[in-house]
Amino acid sequence: MLEKAKILAARFDELSAQLADPAVFGDSDAVTKISRERSKLEPMARLYGQYLKLQNALDEARASLSDPDLGELAQDEIAELEPQIAAKMRELEEALLPKDEDADRNVIMEIRGGAGGEEAALWAADLFRMYGRYAELRGWKVEPISTSEAEMGGLKEVVFSVNGVGAWEALQSESGVHRVQRVPATEQKGRIHTSAASVAVLPEAQEVDIELNDNDIEIETMRASGAGGQSVQKNETAIRLIHKPSGLIVVCQDERSLRQNKEKAMLVLRSRLYEAERQKQADERDEARRAQVKGGDRSDKIRTYNYPENRLTDHRIGWKSNSLDRLLQGEIGELIGALVQERRAQRLGEMGEN
Repeated sequence: MLEKAKILAARFDELSAQLADPAVFGDSDAVTKISRERSKLEPMARLYGQYLKLQNALDEARASLSDPDLGELAQDEIAELEPQIAAKMRELEEALLPKDEDADRNVIMEIRGGAGGEEAALWAADLFRMYGRYAELRGWKVEPISTSEAEMGGLKEVVFSVNGVGAWEALQSESGVHRVQRVPATEQKGRIHTSAASVAVLPEAQEVDIELNDNDIEIETMRASGAGGQSVQKNETAIRLIHKPSGLIVVCQDERSLRQNKEKAMLVLRSRLYEAERQKQADERDEARRAQVKGGDRSDKIRTYNYPENRLTDHRIGWKSNSLDRLLQGEIGELIGALVQERRAQRLGEMGEN
């Protein structure tokens, strides 16, 4: 990381020297081009200069430790400088990381019960509540888009949006299979069962991101229904969109009007198509690395929630907690933070390989 910062700072100095060259100063086009590049590098060069100044002061203080007159002062200075250098290193990391183009987006989340029947549907509902409470703690807004209820009050599927600053940064690593080990409500003999639910997290796409051709979309209307197929609307307000080129199908029935359900269904369709394009580009960029590192596929088990032992384990980073009951109340900020830091570390590592 420091080597990368050193190279960029040297480039900044080179551009500064070019701007001072009378031969370049007379060429307005060249001045504009050089000034633009220099402006982008200036924050990094300033941070690197501050880091070098602190590091030089630390080296001098360490060299004075053996001096009988200055040793005690040097020790105090070292204790003051070391945390400052660590903080400056974190600033350099942040500055070096390329900006995530989706960083400011809201998200669409989809939770589906997997293996386990009614128990899996109940587990999907528990996950929905967990994310809803986490969003509430962060001051974000959760809005259901589509729900499909199961017989015992669980959710076969739920699609919802999470709107708020930092939602994508925090939640993008939640995609994958979430496995639960517990005694199901349907179990008569008290045996522990394992079931699962899948979670997908999509950056919310707008019309400017994905252009949809009306001829590519087949629209079907139908009556909304609740658990067990009971009709909850006499009019046909529910909508099914079929995107013929991709085969994607989106159903939305939670709103009272056909227009509102169509708007939400179109939002989900755009977001799914946008995510598919993002994933395609990521696969093309990282094909070699993905062949060696398992874990990016959404079919992978990413986490286990063990009720008997009150333990949560995230298998990707080895994070464990024996406070499962608290985490299920939405207090997953520490885990989310660990995943964010791991993702940043991976991105820094990838930068070093380039």
